[in-house]
Amino acid sequence: MVWDDRIGRRLKLKDFHTLQTVAEVGSMAKAAKLLAMSQPAISKAIADMEHVVGADLLERSSQGVELTESGRILVARGRVIFDEVREGLKDITAITDPTQGDLRIGAADPLTVVVAEIITQLFSKYPRITYQVTVSDATTTLRQLRDRELDVVLTRWNPATAPADLSFEVLFHSPLAVLANKNHPLVKRKNLSLKDLMGEQWTLSPPDTYLGLVVADIFRRNKLEWPRSIVTAISIHMRVNLLASGNFISVLPTTILRHRGNSAWLRMLDVDLKEAGPIAAIMLKKRRPTGALKLFLEASRKVSKTIATSLGET
Repeated sequence: MVWDDRIGRRLKLKDFHTLQTVAEVGSMAKAAKLLAMSQPAISKAIADMEHVVGADLLERSSQGVELTESGRILVARGRVIFDEVREGLKDITAITDPTQGDLRIGAADPLTVVVAEIITQLFSKYPRITYQVTVSDATTTLRQLRDRELDVVLTRWNPATAPADLSFEVLFHSPLAVLANKNHPLVKRKNLSLKDLMGEQWTLSPPDTYLGLVVADIFRRNKLEWPRSIVTAISIHMRVNLLASGNFISVLPTTILRHRGNSAWLRMLDVDLKEAGPIAAIMLKKRRPTGALKLFLEASRKVSKTIATSLGET
């Protein structure tokens, strides 16, 4: 009961926002400008919060301020509070009209064409839904999902190692393939093995990224070392541009071939890389999906069936 009184009467949403802003910019003076407050007012708000929780929230120095361990805990919890309030407002809107709202989507680079297909389907039926799409690697987008900066992430997934705080829905299987320009001499070769390609000009993901780890496992299962990558880049767009030169090869998801511009000149080499994990929609378990997210998932299933059919899945 004592803690309920302290939270209800002494800690305010505005104070959480102030602390979060100070932590992000690393300076009370900068935060004062952003929040249109005086610096003494910000100092007093932080000091009052420290008095209520009974711990220092910021470490102050001549270089600025940064969160203490207690501060980091409170800011992390504050994000959850703001997210719940935001989701509550979305729920209220959904009561009157579930076909509007803003949806924040994270996607791996190769899946942007799939996300575009899903959004195109939705927009024709529900034009009042808006979308913010973040394109990055799985490590980054899943962190943003946990920080409640995203509502859903579409990426390659390993169901066997799914963390306890995340839920997922497998959408379709997108095999990895060794891709090259249609004029590359290896395109006409049949029954190639990875060993045959070790001396080629590779462009690959960094080995410490999600896709890089998947590719490294493929080479390892074939009892091969990581090949010499002449150009290592996390950007798939960068690697596709290199393939256009006709000199390079790369391991990439076959979803890239759904892009009309790529399918005209990109080809798969005749190399079997086996299964590399399905494409899934990832969400936080403890977040109730909004009406817009439910509609997005429904459209995702329809588009995924089309993709599965085109890939010969049953």
